[in-house]
Amino acid sequence: MKRIGILGLGGVGGYFGGLLAKAYFKSDEVEVIFIARGETQKAIADSGLKIITDENEIIVHPKLVSNNPDEIGALDYLICATKTYDIRESLLSLQKCITQTTIILPLYNGVDAPERIEKIFPNNEVLQGCVYIISMIASPGTIRKIGFYEKLFFGSKTASNAKLEELQSIFQKAKIESYLVENIEEIVWEKFIFISALASVTSYLNQNIGEVQKNKKSMKVYIELLHEIEAVAKAKGLQLPKDIVNQTIVKLEKSPKEATSSMHRDLLAGRKTEVTSLTQFVVNEGLKYGVKTPLYEKITIALM
Repeated sequence: MKRIGILGLGGVGGYFGGLLAKAYFKSDEVEVIFIARGETQKAIADSGLKIITDENEIIVHPKLVSNNPDEIGALDYLICATKTYDIRESLLSLQKCITQTTIILPLYNGVDAPERIEKIFPNNEVLQGCVYIISMIASPGTIRKIGFYEKLFFGSKTASNAKLEELQSIFQKAKIESYLVENIEEIVWEKFIFISALASVTSYLNQNIGEVQKNKKSMKVYIELLHEIEAVAKAKGLQLPKDIVNQTIVKLEKSPKEATSSMHRDLLAGRKTEVTSLTQFVVNEGLKYGVKTPLYEKITIALM
């Protein structure tokens, strides 16, 4: 029996964790455990996790929903999808569940998560991963997904192929559109370029995707951010597509106009934001590699 923990039941963890829970509800091979507390835990324990898409609604039930390490027990896989500022605290609370053989798959918005997790669990395999999806918490225990886009990419330079293929098979049986890729660092950075510039521009200008696109000045800010982060990625030696800026603009054009970044949503709701991982991180990497990022610096100061 393979035991998979889902840590963080927001838009990403709730959606992909929900697909896993649905597929393996009565399975003898895979057990899906939702790691949640408070209102989310209560809502899922009482009536399951509800996922609302443009087409339909489903309710799924995990094998267990808990935040008690003694109840959760040892995990074979841990999929992490909390906010980046919760990485350390949330993982340390699960130390008992993470054995020498537990494989950790981070699905955060930032790119610094694997490095940060490896510092806490230096002996564990920490994969790299990213997702493309627009989804959010509608209310505790309810996830709303907008649009048809839902892709999950993961990989590792060090993990055994057998383990990676086992996880890919678990995903595919759950009808998750997942890709096990060799050049995962580049893929993660391509996503990060999109998400970092989008989070920074929407939060700084207080505009959604459609508003940014309509306004020439806003698009100028967005494109300037893309050029700055591209320069940082190049300085790091990443082999990105030559037309990464244009490719990223096309991704923006394909995004739902009424949608915005999760950082902008958090800002509007008066919640803590991921500005450290999504905006300031680019400034810090620029300093490390001798790349100037004046617009990223300006936005970091404005949003901190």
